[in-house]
Amino acid sequence: MKKQLISFFKNHPSLKIKAKDLAKKLQIADEHGYAELKHFLHSLFEEGFLKKEGKRFQFNSPSSGKLIGTIQILENGDYGFVALKNKDVKDVFIAGKNFNTAFDGDTVEITLISSRRGKSLEGEVVKIVERKRTEITGTLHKDHSFFFIKPDEKKIHTDIFIPANKLSGAKTGDKVVVTDIDWKSPRQNPTGTVKEVLGKAGSFDAELSSIAREFGLTYKFPKEVLKDAEKISEEISNSEIRKRLDLRNKTIFTIDPEDAKDFDDAVSIADLPNGNFLVGIHIADVSHFVKDGTALYEEALRRATSVYLVGKVVPMLPEKLSNKICSLVPDEDRLTYSVIAELTPRSKVVSYEIRKSVINSKRRFTYDEVQKIIETGKGDFAEEILKLNRLAQTLRSKRMSKGSINFFTTEVKFSLDKNGVPLEVKIKEVKESHKLIEEFMLLANQIVAQHIKSAKNKKPVPFVYRVHDLPDREKIEEFARFVKTLGYHFDPKSANKSKQFQLLLEEVQGKEEEAVVNEVAIRSMAKAVYSTKNIGHYGLGFKHYTHFTSPIRRFPDLIVHDIINKFNSGEAEKNLSLEELEEICNHSSAQERNAINAERLSVKLKQIEYLKERVGEEFHGVVNGITYFGIFVELSQTLSEGLIRLRDMQDDFYVFDEKNYAVIGKRTGRRIRLGDKVNVKLKRVDEERREIDFILLED
Repeated sequence: MKKQLISFFKNHPSLKIKAKDLAKKLQIADEHGYAELKHFLHSLFEEGFLKKEGKRFQFNSPSSGKLIGTIQILENGDYGFVALKNKDVKDVFIAGKNFNTAFDGDTVEITLISSRRGKSLEGEVVKIVERKRTEITGTLHKDHSFFFIKPDEKKIHTDIFIPANKLSGAKTGDKVVVTDIDWKSPRQNPTGTVKEVLGKAGSFDAELSSIAREFGLTYKFPKEVLKDAEKISEEISNSEIRKRLDLRNKTIFTIDPEDAKDFDDAVSIADLPNGNFLVGIHIADVSHFVKDGTALYEEALRRATSVYLVGKVVPMLPEKLSNKICSLVPDEDRLTYSVIAELTPRSKVVSYEIRKSVINSKRRFTYDEVQKIIETGKGDFAEEILKLNRLAQTLRSKRMSKGSINFFTTEVKFSLDKNGVPLEVKIKEVKESHKLIEEFMLLANQIVAQHIKSAKNKKPVPFVYRVHDLPDREKIEEFARFVKTLGYHFDPKSANKSKQFQLLLEEVQGKEEEAVVNEVAIRSMAKAVYSTKNIGHYGLGFKHYTHFTSPIRRFPDLIVHDIINKFNSGEAEKNLSLEELEEICNHSSAQERNAINAERLSVKLKQIEYLKERVGEEFHGVVNGITYFGIFVELSQTLSEGLIRLRDMQDDFYVFDEKNYAVIGKRTGRRIRLGDKVNVKLKRVDEERREIDFILLED
């Protein structure tokens, strides 16, 4: 629809037209199509592609309005890009000298300077329309009689001066929150006022608070939200149980990480007389407690996701719900939403039902406990677990044969002392027990998405899908060039690219370059997002997919529960509109990206803290980035990333070969490429700048 509208207005640039007249021209007669048309007209107006006079819409050509967008500044501060609201104009390049007083993420107005040969348009910032931040965190320093903070965010490249009468009791070395930021001229530093002292820089609480502030995360829930939570009874009424499928006497159990506090999914399996299996995927019924119109609902929507920082969780829901009432703890009656499917021994879904239910979990398993049962065949509910595992293996095999791509992302786990200091860093192992649960969650999500798209439905139902677009052609070609430099083959012109990815990822499995190949492959892909428009999920190879299985920690799952419940009850007209759902999708996708970035920074800071006592030690790693100023290396044991600066490489003068992802010594011809294994010595750890520097050792 959006592409159709863009094409129409480009072909009729002078036409001013009402939505109802446009619907006639585009031969849109049904109510759902008209609602979608109005939604995307409004969306294109918000983006600046269209302008509006009364009820009439018209193409807004780039030359006819102000160029306004969001500035994205690179970490080194050399340059940035402005993504314009008018999506018809490509991103505009901004040199560092032309930032004016813009911070990364600000909404700015720009003027065009020129078009860079063969590249994007170039512009300069002429006005700050809206600041992204009202607060900035950093460490307080003093130089002679001047106080200033160095911002924590690497994309903010200027110190902020603090007048002596605006320190609010802060002392040198404190981690502080600065507000009332005033920046009038790029020739002078911005000034601000200390609003809050978070603690001594480097302390566990101060660093966590700093990350939370940087990403707009809030630990504390508003009073009205906690009041809503307190009103909810922990007792389940008999009248509620009578409305539901009663599964309390069934063998149902949870499988989660050892340190998990909220359990939002459980599984079960039973033999059927015909030789098939009845598999149950039981999900916490959060939507029963979190109702639209309450403060609890609005706060969950605002947060949209739980955020898992190292040593601390910023939950989407208050603890009374997330860890108690909704959590599927053992030996307690809990309200659930169950997907119950009949599967053949070859994992074919014969039939299914999606029912409100009540369960009583018989056991809380950790992944390690289930793994031991899989390996030994002995333990509590071993028969059920082994059957589930065989089905999961078959489901995974079928999924892969149909084009699902098995990306592998390594993660680390920290052991912390009581003060939050990292004592040990381990790489998380992904075992058969993890894959068991993953397959049944994928199955439930797929069944729910297919259910809403069933051919029995005469009228389309506005819904929230989890979608993943096809990879960009240029990025795929670049990926193919990269793996070729490592000695692998990938055909970017292949009709079945997902099979190409599968074969390549299998080939690098267990090798040292596995992590970097996976990472670059993921970067070449589109990002998975939430959308009301079902375009399928390329990475998983599914035509229909949603998120249904984690409503304690993800808002879209909670909404999907509500939509399915009203749909099954014949009350689909009471659901949120397409426009409202699209807004929730966009917000949830943005909050998900924000959470991922916060979690990555949390991990990085702990890795830095772990390494600061190990300066001078030697490590083994893999080159995972090459730039004109240095080589990025990821250590094999801790996955910590640091930089070998080219200026520190004294054995030769190295130049950056962008085309071949390498640096080459001019005298020796020594070539260091992306994916190479290297030995390094830890030279410097700068906690404040969040930097790790290595020295390259001879092979």
